Amino acid sequence: MPKFLRIGVHQSNVSGYTSKAWCVRRVGSAVFLKWGGVEVQGTGAGRKVYWTRSPQEKTVRCGTAQRAQDYAKAAIARRRSHRYEPLVGAIALRRRPAERGTDLKRALATILIVDIVGSTAKAAKLGDARWTKVMGHYYAAVRKELKSSRGKEVVTTGDGVLATFKAPAAGISCATAIQKAVRTLGLEIRVGLHAGEYTISGDEMVGLAFHIGTRVAAKARAGEVLVSSAVKDLLKAQSTISFRDHGMHQLKGVPERWRLYRVEA
Repeated sequence: MPKFLRIGVHQSNVSGYTSKAWCVRRVGSAVFLKWGGVEVQGTGAGRKVYWTRSPQEKTVRCGTAQRAQDYAKAAIARRRSHRYEPLVGAIALRRRPAERGTDLKRALATILIVDIVGSTAKAAKLGDARWTKVMGHYYAAVRKELKSSRGKEVVTTGDGVLATFKAPAAGISCATAIQKAVRTLGLEIRVGLHAGEYTISGDEMVGLAFHIGTRVAAKARAGEVLVSSAVKDLLKAQSTISFRDHGMHQLKGVPERWRLYRVEA
């Protein structure tokens, strides 16, 4: 599995380094991607690299082995153009001991997941240079709408964005605004929203609610904004937002079946 490392400086890191690592692996017509923040200890042959937390992972189904090979080559080329260096050796996951006095807090929010539809084919058609520019404009448009709607960006995952909102109406308004903005770039997105509790520990936010939001987004088609029943229930008094019943769905890896609704423009 080709691995790439980008190093920077961060005062809070004991070893004096902070960095990001990318791993790319192809098996037949599938490409497996893994990425995340890492710590680097030492230099030269004795250097050791650790994931600072569990890395993010994505599987890209390319249809044919040739397309998968082309996708992997393009992914490697992008890493090199972003000043990543080839990395030899394993990346271990370091388990940090829990800090004393760290309080776990529970929070409730509306979670928004945005994902570009057909990004692989689009990237192949445009080529690396043009696609990189389009993605730059894409993220700029998304962040502009998040700021206008007072949304909080949590993480970007490949060509997706996860954000949270205090109010469900603000999340839906932001979703429709992002749709309109990215269409000018020739992009179509799918959006999913879910409302639920999650846990805050230091700078980390974890919880089943994030997984449910991701699965809701996966059920949406190009141009659709889908919400879970939890979001709709919170908006019973919002007469300005219209929904259409999208039926009951089994969300992968999530208990029970969920009723989803499509936001009507």
